[in-house]
Amino acid sequence: MAGTRGVASRQQSISESRWRDPRRYLWLLGLVIPLTPFLAWLGVHLFGLGLFWAAGGIVMLVVIPIVDLVVGADRTNPPDEAMADLENDRYYRWCTYLYLPLQYAGLLVACYAWTTAPMAGAERFAMATTAGIVAGVGINAAHELGHKRPKHERWLAKIALAQSFYGHFYVEHNHGHHLRVATPEDPATARYGESFWAFLPRTVFGGIRSAWRYEKARLARRGRRTWSVRNDVLNAWAMSVVLFAALLVGYGWSIAPWLALQAVFGVVFLEAVNYLEHYGLLRRKLDDGRYERVAPRHSWNSDHVCSNAFLYQLQRHSDHHANPLRRYQTLRSMRDAPQLPAGYAVLVIVAVIPPLWRRVMDPRLLAHYDGNLSRANVHPSLVGK
Repeated sequence: MAGTRGVASRQQSISESRWRDPRRYLWLLGLVIPLTPFLAWLGVHLFGLGLFWAAGGIVMLVVIPIVDLVVGADRTNPPDEAMADLENDRYYRWCTYLYLPLQYAGLLVACYAWTTAPMAGAERFAMATTAGIVAGVGINAAHELGHKRPKHERWLAKIALAQSFYGHFYVEHNHGHHLRVATPEDPATARYGESFWAFLPRTVFGGIRSAWRYEKARLARRGRRTWSVRNDVLNAWAMSVVLFAALLVGYGWSIAPWLALQAVFGVVFLEAVNYLEHYGLLRRKLDDGRYERVAPRHSWNSDHVCSNAFLYQLQRHSDHHANPLRRYQTLRSMRDAPQLPAGYAVLVIVAVIPPLWRRVMDPRLLAHYDGNLSRANVHPSLVGK
């Protein structure tokens, strides 16, 4: 028996040594997004076209969808025996850690451009969209880091959220959304028939209220005051206040509207992603009043290679909800999960155009539930129709 175990162990070691992550260096593509303010400046300097101030939008909403279309999807998963080594490989962590210094260097470039470059109003707006894309994908980097146990990664998550002034997301996403996902009680789960523009204020203000309630209850259980530096909503917001104040002191009040606008763009990008991740999906309520366990069928998924590389595999969303501590490089494609027709970069555009969204996604939701909308998370205004 000992000899058999020894052979099996050697065979497993050989298998692990043979397997190499084919996407290992693709994850560096995520660092292209925080470089887009630099690319914007370089493009305008070299070609004299103000269009390049919108480099963030060009990369995210034009280049990535085209590459996704050409490259397509890949539903392969790492072998089980390689998962532990893949999870513990610190290279992948540095791919997310490096996002932050590039993110803030890009923000400084944007502020410098707003105050020194000969820009018309439309060009300043374009640069705000670029900075907003960086902030929005920065929220995604914060999402990856905020789920992890190491304390320094959780603080890095708050730092990444500071640019968009959305620090409460750190609390609400981990302790609210993951508990209530795919239920009517979750402000971050969109309902069938609910447009993105109706969903947006509901999720923003609902998320703030939920985060505050959670922190208030958490601190009360520990015998601590709500209004204190230990409140993770307040200390995350304080980072934003310090950041924005420092930028206004350094660059002047002229950047204020553009600084606010880029934060809005970052939030809209994030919430557009939230909108499409669970649209219309519903967990069944059990006889005891609780909801069934989260399953792959409760998240929309996409295995498009390019957009997954840029978004740290967020599009393998079902596995993320099943295993929130699992690092992005080990997330698996789930065969039972409903599939999106394209990557997030395309569907964010579709989401903000309600008639187009309903034309694309409503038939897919109906097919997922075999035409029975009573099984879906339906907007209250449509119940009974």
